[in-house]
Amino acid sequence: MSDIAVVTDSTSDIGTELAKQLDITVIPLSIIYRGVVYKDGVDLTPSKFYPMLEEAGDGELPTSSQPSPQEFLDIYKPLIDSGKEILSFHISKGLSGTVDAAKIAASQLAPDRIHVVDTQSISFGIAGQAIEAARLAKEGFSAQEILQKVSEIKDQSEVLFSLDTLYYLERGGRIGKVSSVVGSLLKIKPIVRVEDGIYVPLAKVRSMKQAISGMVEFLQGKFKKNRVSIAVGHGQGLEYAQSLLELALEKLNVKDRPSLFEVGPVIGVHTGPGTVGIYARPARS
Repeated sequence: MSDIAVVTDSTSDIGTELAKQLDITVIPLSIIYRGVVYKDGVDLTPSKFYPMLEEAGDGELPTSSQPSPQEFLDIYKPLIDSGKEILSFHISKGLSGTVDAAKIAASQLAPDRIHVVDTQSISFGIAGQAIEAARLAKEGFSAQEILQKVSEIKDQSEVLFSLDTLYYLERGGRIGKVSSVVGSLLKIKPIVRVEDGIYVPLAKVRSMKQAISGMVEFLQGKFKKNRVSIAVGHGQGLEYAQSLLELALEKLNVKDRPSLFEVGPVIGVHTGPGTVGIYARPARS
């Protein structure tokens, strides 16, 4: 058994079964709706969340909340007490205060044994780093070796997504540089890249079919014929996700056929229903 524990948060969309398989501990963020607090992935699943989001009036959209330092302490302390060194991977600081809360907890408990990582990413961009760390830990690498290898993977990875509407991103205050492509009246579908931890517009197209083609073309240009691992996700946009997956498998040199995943409530509250995205990284040798 490894003496390294891997922790991530629910915005990684890692899924219960995979997290259990790799011994990754997941700390949930929260969704607040009509005065009720729901734990992401615990008592609120995507299948329940997206209908809730679509039913919400303009003045009552759900909001998200990061874990408190105490909630991180509740996760970290048993791991530290059992002799573990912790690698904790979280949503970009540019999009959430989760990393800051984790760092506060780490500084109070065992700053030399808890390594908090700003993944500068979202969804499977976070999961990809946590998964690699867990696999390397099982292979016997040290914490510092793992952090170095994961950092290299982060620098070579891509997270791209397209939105059916910019409404939720704008209402949630996360629109940032994507505001330059606001065109909901023109039905524009932006292709968005997660770059240095924030959302950056890559292109704007007229249909989701064009967005799917544009995302795959961008990845073709980056990875060429090199083998890649991918993950394809959606927020109540299964048909789009299936089209994206099939095109990626056709055009990219994909190592293993991935399964589709659902984008969880905390990311979904900002991206909205109809979102589809892809994560890609160099394949493990």
